[in-house]
Amino acid sequence: MSDYIPIPCAFHEQLEFAVLRRQRLQLRYLSDTGEIEAVVLPLDVATRDSAEWLTCQLGDGHVLTLRLDRLRSARPA
Repeated sequence: MSDYIPIPCAFHEQLEFAVLRRQRLQLRYLSDTGEIEAVVLPLDVATRDSAEWLTCQLGDGHVLTLRLDRLRSARPA
């Protein structure tokens, strides 16, 4: 994925710590339809296809995988 823009290391580290601590996050991210806010449980941060991804679970149980450069903010929920 050649258009991926790496995120700051501190933001990446914040996401990894949230996964380890099982800390819910209030995420704001860009989707194909616009900006979305959601409370999620982060499950994994991974690298694949030349990009970094966050796998997270919504309150209703649905699992999302978001490209990290689409995230606008993440704070404890």
